[in-house]
Amino acid sequence: MAKLTEEHGDPKRSAMEMRAALALRIAARAPSPGEHPTAITGLVLFRRTAPSACYRATYEPSLTVFVQGRKLINLGGTEYLCDGSSFLLSSIDVPVRSQIVEASEEVPLLSMLLRLDMPTVREVLSREDLPEREGSSQRRGLAVGETTAGLLGACARLIELLETPEDIPFLSHLIQREIVYRILRTPQGERLRAIATRGDLSHRTARAIAWLRANYTKPLHMEELAAAARMGVSTLHHQFRALTAMSPLQYQKQLRLQAARQRMLMDGIDASSAAYEVGYESVSQFNREYSRFFGQPPMRDIKALRDVKVAAINAA
Repeated sequence: MAKLTEEHGDPKRSAMEMRAALALRIAARAPSPGEHPTAITGLVLFRRTAPSACYRATYEPSLTVFVQGRKLINLGGTEYLCDGSSFLLSSIDVPVRSQIVEASEEVPLLSMLLRLDMPTVREVLSREDLPEREGSSQRRGLAVGETTAGLLGACARLIELLETPEDIPFLSHLIQREIVYRILRTPQGERLRAIATRGDLSHRTARAIAWLRANYTKPLHMEELAAAARMGVSTLHHQFRALTAMSPLQYQKQLRLQAARQRMLMDGIDASSAAYEVGYESVSQFNREYSRFFGQPPMRDIKALRDVKVAAINAA
């Protein structure tokens, strides 16, 4: 097993060694293609063995560390390329387009996702000895950065805890606090700091996003949403688009369509029922917007998804 302690000397070489150690741990815990939840709350490991078509996904506040393969994520026309030396920081819930562009049986895409606990982030931020650093001027809710040896080492220790489950309740929180600290020391950490800081406009916008996610089936009244965020309507529009690359109405529409798709796929309900459940008053409008968003009408799309799932099961 590669050494997990950060050596003095060349930081790039140290990061390469730590990346190799983390890759071994992820590969051991994710032996088959797909998503592998773990005994640590919020920690999920991934192995992908082939490129994929572009698909819709939603990122919640989380850190994804890539150690092999390449993935392309598109948020509102801005592309983020993640490779084996990258981490992806999502500071808000945001819908994206995602595509695996490099993965194979021999060199699979390996990554780990850790959902970020915002109270823990605020706890780390409350320390007076936490140094501040100037961050990027980019205000999107996603950011890609280069993994450091310190961050890789903390991630490897978190996965190593899975070997001693009795230590998880005590040590997991401590290691996750270190991971948050390591993120905040990067230029990309500025986005997380802003979202977690009460009173900051980004934090207030995140309140609006949380309200939308909880109330997406209701008619959208901007005055009500602005009141939930405690800011003016025009300020909310500007801040919302800066973070998510879309308007609140577009964001609500995507939440509705993705929820309807999930209900049809998992629970077998028809398109009309799904449309009314997620807040649409017109089934024809739902069908038009669904086709535009997912590329084909609802029932054809659901059939294609089920066919892919059956093919994957048969190939396993």
